[in-house]
Amino acid sequence: MNDLQIKQSIALKNKVLSLVKEYYKLSSSKDKFVPGKSYIHYGGRYYNEKEMVNLVDSSLDFWLTQGHWTQEFEKEFAKWLGVSFCSVANSGSSANLLAFTALTAPELKERRIKKGDEVITVACAFPTTVTPIIQYGAVPVFVDVTVPEYDIDVTRLEEAYSTKTKAVMIAHSLGNPFNLQAVKTFCDKHNLWLVEDNCDALGSTYKINGTEKKTGTIGDIGTSSFYPPHHMTMGEGGAVYTNNALLHRLINSYRDWGRDCWCPSGKDNTCGQRFTKQYGELPLGYDHKYVYSHLGYNLKITDMQAAIGCAQLKKLDKIVATRRKNFQYILDGLKGTKGLLLPVPESNSNPSWFGFLISVKENAGFTRNELTKFLEERKIQTRNLFAGNLLRHPAFINLNKESVGKNKYYRVVGELKNTDFIMNNTFWIGVYPGMKKPMLDWMIKSIREFCEMKRFKK
Repeated sequence: MNDLQIKQSIALKNKVLSLVKEYYKLSSSKDKFVPGKSYIHYGGRYYNEKEMVNLVDSSLDFWLTQGHWTQEFEKEFAKWLGVSFCSVANSGSSANLLAFTALTAPELKERRIKKGDEVITVACAFPTTVTPIIQYGAVPVFVDVTVPEYDIDVTRLEEAYSTKTKAVMIAHSLGNPFNLQAVKTFCDKHNLWLVEDNCDALGSTYKINGTEKKTGTIGDIGTSSFYPPHHMTMGEGGAVYTNNALLHRLINSYRDWGRDCWCPSGKDNTCGQRFTKQYGELPLGYDHKYVYSHLGYNLKITDMQAAIGCAQLKKLDKIVATRRKNFQYILDGLKGTKGLLLPVPESNSNPSWFGFLISVKENAGFTRNELTKFLEERKIQTRNLFAGNLLRHPAFINLNKESVGKNKYYRVVGELKNTDFIMNNTFWIGVYPGMKKPMLDWMIKSIREFCEMKRFKK
């Protein structure tokens, strides 16, 4: 384009983006909240015109795949977390897959996770924290969790350990950090990898060895999800982050088809030796752009998603603060409610809550399902704590049936008593920033009314 055409295109683009702002203002007006008639979602997209402008801006670029928006997000997100490296992926589940798969790379030598090696985790989890382990052929070792923290019972770690143990991979449950001091000490003692599934805990902090750090940055690898209900959203999307340069290179390789080349999309020959080296049994000078050193995937994100993430990142601190405020408001409102067990933050932590966990006591005189049905009838959305107990689900029952002799797909340490309790008795409600005080009040009022009603009927 000549100079005039460039000026015209810029002017037209600015006009389009200005109209996007107007569209948002016109379309974003919300109906007044009416208790019992307006639906209260457990989570949702929290955005304004800035996300929409970035999305349209990146669409007009029409790069589509990973580009400058992606690079900007990876740089700024790593800076916000306080880590050296960040790689975005197409989902939080893909982030977990990449985190685990990187640990199976031959470059890690004696620390490489091989088939038959064990990874300590919990059954009170989202499936994709665990399924990459099984899909690869490693063995998850399940231990129980504590209540009302809903995180791994660290007293069982040594019992779970064996000569085959190579890693610990667990999530910070609904934003509440697990006991990172104990888990990190255990991993360091036995030279184990630590993967923090940080998908529900973005912005949570933990004081370890006297220093406060963001969760996801204390272990070897952290992961995040940007699915709409999460702390920040790209629609779909996730991230893997680390301070280890080798792990970062491996993560990017497995994310990008298993390629050996590290050139970003649209770039060639950044190594300056594209046609000069010999790899594997390929001929000398084979194009490095098409050399594959790992069995990888295509788990890349689009630039449009990253553009949304860039806008979300600028309001992330506010999002975290609002989630904490909403959590505390509900906690204060429900204190003393008979029959309920309320959540407790892990010691030395400041959670960035994904939701507000509630367990119905076994002697409450009513069940979790009775309470959640009552709340749903009042237009209050509820969720169980994900899988409850993964091992009670058809997929894992079928694995048991398929196991032959000593070839077990997983191992269980002790009884998963608290995990089963959570499966039967626990649910959660939302704390996301889109919730206003009347919504919080309606949730508190409804829960207290139900519990009082049941108490007087006894």
